[in-house]
Amino acid sequence: MGTHCCEPREGAAALNSAAYRRVLWIALLLNFAMFGVEILAGVWAGSVSLLADALDFLGDAANYGISLWVLGLGLAVRAKASLLKAFSMAAFGIWILGTALWHLYQGTLPHAPTMGLVGTLALVTNLGVAWLLWAYREGDSNMRSVWLCTRNDAIGNVAVLLAALGVFGTQTAWPDLAVGILMATLALSSAWQITRGARQELARA
Repeated sequence: MGTHCCEPREGAAALNSAAYRRVLWIALLLNFAMFGVEILAGVWAGSVSLLADALDFLGDAANYGISLWVLGLGLAVRAKASLLKAFSMAAFGIWILGTALWHLYQGTLPHAPTMGLVGTLALVTNLGVAWLLWAYREGDSNMRSVWLCTRNDAIGNVAVLLAALGVFGTQTAWPDLAVGILMATLALSSAWQITRGARQELARA
């Protein structure tokens, strides 16, 4: 995916549209609901990947809330909000790496059926949100950060399902740990992309 932004006029029109606000509200509510589902399932199943996805849902719900707050504000304010979201994504990535190491030390074996069931529900949710946000995937760093969060979620959900199959087939925790590390890497990479775009916007502002 390219790192350039659309023209400011296009971004402003999308930011001020009622349709975009409605999509963000739907995304916020769905992500917060899935956070509750996955945090409970992750603790019960002992799954790093489910816990990672749960925290990601919570972070995305907060990000959508920030995006709603800065809609229609100046470019500098939106860029600063993007930097805040980038920081949260980086913190998420670091937390996942630490959690994966802890589970490796504990030797926890996740419950594969729970991972598969909840991972499928999360994937359906994120694909629906991604479909709603597809028209707004380009624009300023704030809009781009919203799209990147949703894209990463969908990729993470597919990885959770693959991890569930791996845990079930091998009866080891390695597939779950590998997915946790993959999700952390995606979060750190996206945080860097968003930070770079936001700094460029701050320099123009």
